[in-house]
Amino acid sequence: MMKKLSSALALLALAAAPLYASAADTMVKLPIAGAMGANNAQQRLDVGVKFYFADQPTPKVQTKITSDRTSLRTNGFGKSTEKACNWVFLSAMLSLQKRAQELGADGVVNIVSNFNDKEMASQTEFECADGSIMAGVAFKADFVRFAK
Repeated sequence: MMKKLSSALALLALAAAPLYASAADTMVKLPIAGAMGANNAQQRLDVGVKFYFADQPTPKVQTKITSDRTSLRTNGFGKSTEKACNWVFLSAMLSLQKRAQELGADGVVNIVSNFNDKEMASQTEFECADGSIMAGVAFKADFVRFAK
């Protein structure tokens, strides 16, 4: 009886392996400009908070309030990598914007992709985890007040 149970569990594990592999994330780099041009992102993010990626030059910072992270996923099923990643990029940016407003910050600086605690800093690209079912974007950033 125990041998049959062990065999059944082994077969179940082997059968589930392809499902796990197909759900694995592939990391892709996409242009920030493309994501900002999709889904009305530019208009939705233009509410008094300025965003600066990686080491982009910023106005003079008066106060660094805090650092924070965001990590979001969206349904990627049946969507192109670009469409799913641009959508979750906007969701992540809206999350950063909301956090900035809660903190009284007028800038979000040093924005870097930070998926699974692996940083990818770029002024022009963001990193997206593209899977067969989900797409995800994770950012790390500093929230600041600029000098007037």
